Amino acid sequence: MRTIIIDDERLARNELKRLLEEFPRINIIGEAANADEAIPMIEEMEPDLLFLDIQMPGKDGFELLEALEDRVPDVIFTTAYDEYALKAFEFNALDYIMKPIDTARLAEAIQRVEEEKKEAQSDDKSEPKEGELGVHDQVFVKDGEKCWFVRLGKVRLFESMGNYVRLHFDDQKPMILKSLNSLEERLDSKIYFRANRKHIINLNWIDKIEPWFSGGLLVTLKPGEIGPGGEKIEISRRQAIKFKDLMSL
Repeated sequence: MRTIIIDDERLARNELKRLLEEFPRINIIGEAANADEAIPMIEEMEPDLLFLDIQMPGKDGFELLEALEDRVPDVIFTTAYDEYALKAFEFNALDYIMKPIDTARLAEAIQRVEEEKKEAQSDDKSEPKEGELGVHDQVFVKDGEKCWFVRLGKVRLFESMGNYVRLHFDDQKPMILKSLNSLEERLDSKIYFRANRKHIINLNWIDKIEPWFSGGLLVTLKPGEIGPGGEKIEISRRQAIKFKDLMSL
């Protein structure tokens, strides 16, 4: 992994480089003492990973990330202060390591990065789905004595209920005997997004997006054409990364 170290303390950079010698997959391609040095370096070299200090002269680590115009690399924050942990994960940091850095803790953080990379590569290799259902497809739903013939675009939310899935459309919430995983395989992934283990949301029905705990997001769905709507659904931290990639230009 092509890596840049950003820290205003030269001794801290040298110590981290020494520790990283034990990890052959980490290829250090540059180092910077502040955001002004780091930003053009990141945009030119396009690293996979940053080890980023938070408190630095000029822009801090968070302001550095906000200043990046293009793809933001994976980030491991390295800092002597623990009060920034929540904010760090709002920026989708993969880890937050306290100084002085312990080798075992560093190994854990790098393993997390490698797992994220493997999952991303697996997603990239997935084959297009046959028989995919999109917003214009009509589906027949039967719940007890009630039946509906509903256009999928009207379904704003799919909610797992054990062996069943509850569909939210208009003011109706029928359940079908199907797992959320099997349903996800049939739905158009450009429109229907797996927010967490219990919910799939229709991206066209998102009304508001807010930062949430541990780097996740909280989305509020639009009111239904008939009925209340307005459900609030948490997008997990891992899915929030995919969500931001999907929604970016």
